[in-house]
Formats: sequence, structure tokens, C-alpha cells
Amino acid sequence: MAGSAAKIGGVAVLGGLAYKAYNDWQASKTGGPTAGPAPRSPMKNVTPEAEGTAFLPAPEAERNALGVKIIQAMIAAAKADGHIDAEEQQRIFGKFDEAGLGMEEKAFLMDELRKPLDIDGIVALADNTEQAVEIYAASCLAIDPDDPAEQAYLAMLSARLKLAPELKTNIETEVAKLAV
Repeated sequence: MAGSAAKIGGVAVLGGLAYKAYNDWQASKTGGPTAGPAPRSPMKNVTPEAEGTAFLPAPEAERNALGVKIIQAMIAAAKADGHIDAEEQQRIFGKFDEAGLGMEEKAFLMDELRKPLDIDGIVALADNTEQAVEIYAASCLAIDPDDPAEQAYLAMLSARLKLAPELKTNIETEVAKLAV
């Protein structure tokens, strides 16, 4: 199941995005150089750099486990406004079909969709700072940025993940680049 979960979770793209946001934040803390202007397609450049790091672990089992955490975080974020509307459901089910999921994978995801929102459970998924960055980035990708309830969820999530304000901003900047 986890192999398919990694496909859906976009572990490589998300890992590259989180890696870049984290490294830019680290560079700004130490006064080092930042990456400069963003390339047109930032994920092509940062994903290979993230390979083998905590953001994109080389062992398949670790990468797959991270994919499951990312999916859980995205589903929870989609529920932050109190429900998953028909459009969100259609997108989610479309991704199920695109990924060619089997019954076990679909059952796991359906269970996640039915669970009540549990921000403490999502926070507990982060075993380290790198995973906290990825969980927050995945959550940012899953929400409607104009929805006040979802914005409040992100604010609470970043606080509970103990993300520095500058790091939170870097993550949001990288996520916004994907929307362009």
C-alpha cells in the first residue's frame, strides 16, 4: 500500500519543495547566501538535491512511510473547514483512480477521509523538523488559501509543529510558486 501512497503524496516534489524552504531558512539564519531568484520550475532543480536527505529518504520503506504521513496531513487539512466538499472529494477520488490503487489502498484512504479532524494526531506524525516542514507544506497544498477556517488550521498546525515564523513563511512562498 505504501508504494502507491508515495505516488499520490508526491513525495519527491514535496520533498524538494520542503528541502528548498528549509535550506533557504537555514541560510538566512546563518547569514549565508540564499538560493537567489527562483527558477521557472523550482522542483526540477531541488528534487535531486533533496534525494537521500530526511526530506526524500533513499530507503523505499522510509519514503513510503513518509508518503502515508503526507496523505494523512493533506486529508486533515482538507477537513479543516469542517467538511470535504464535493469538489474536494472529486479531486481526491480522481487521484485514487489515476494512481491505479487497489482495494487495500482505497480502504486506507477512505478510512482517513472518515476520521474526525485530529490536529494532535497530525502533529504526532512529525518525527523530526524535516517531517514537520513537509507536513506543513503538504497541508498548505491541500487547503483553499482564501478560507478563514483553513487559514486558522494552518496557523495552529505551524504553532504546534513549532515552526519558526521565518521557516513558515519560506514554506508558504515555495508552495505559492507551485500555484503559478
